[in-house]
Order: sequence, then C-alpha cells, then structure tokens
Amino acid sequence: MTAPVDPTPLTLTLLRRAIALAAEARDGGNPPFGSLLALPDGTVLAEERNTTLTDRDITAHPELKLARWAARELDPAVAARTTLYTSCEPCGMCEAVIRQAGLRRVVFALSGEQLLEIRPGSGRLPVPQEGPALLDEVRSVVEPYYR
Repeated sequence: MTAPVDPTPLTLTLLRRAIALAAEARDGGNPPFGSLLALPDGTVLAEERNTTLTDRDITAHPELKLARWAARELDPAVAARTTLYTSCEPCGMCEAVIRQAGLRRVVFALSGEQLLEIRPGSGRLPVPQEGPALLDEVRSVVEPYYR
C-alpha cells in the first residue's frame, strides 16, 4: 500500500540523507542503496548502506539491516513510532522483515518500478514454488506455537 510522499522539509531532508547514504554505498563498491531510521521529530536512530558486495552477503540490504537492528535494540513501542527513510522502495525480503520488526512506516525516493526502468531485469529467473502439501502434518507443528 503506497501513498504519495508528504513533502515536508523534514521528510525531504531525511530522504536526501538516505540518497547520500546510497552514494556512499556506491562509492564503497556496493549497489547504491541507503536507509535511515528516524523518530517522528527527525531524530536519526541509525543509518545503513548496502554492503552486499563488500560483505559477500546477498541479504545486506540497508533496510533489512535497520529492521533487524530495531527489532534487537528498540523497545517495540519505540520501533512502532519510527519511520524508515530509504533511497529505494524495499524489496519483498526487506518488506517482510520491516513488518516483523514493527516499524511504523517507510518513505522511499525511488519506486521498485522506477528502478526497473533504470536497471531492467535482474538477469535471474523466478524460482518455481510448489505447495501447499501435508497441511495436517505441518499444522500440528505450527499451530501450537501460536496458541
């Protein structure tokens, strides 16, 4: 669910910082993505850059690193007040972790669709998925955890 950005001076300042972090990632030999986590008053709690190449870790997206940090370091009530400002719309992997971390919202500069216009395709084929299967067996393992 995407809504237009409210172009307040604070929002634009924080997005510009995320873009600067993306430039730092690029200058460090990584894909150009940067993010920061801020409170409603603009206090920046943490910043990250993409380090997928230098860390040799395909999951080292800045959004994912910040969401993991927030889940580990912030009280859930504080995390629920934060906004993640990021240079590019989070991918599905990052979006799932952001949701699990309980962050309040995400504001991005470049959409995933716009990124594909700049960089068409990833050269990777979709991974086929099959399922569900063995519902009763898996349910007997999973369901008790949530009760």
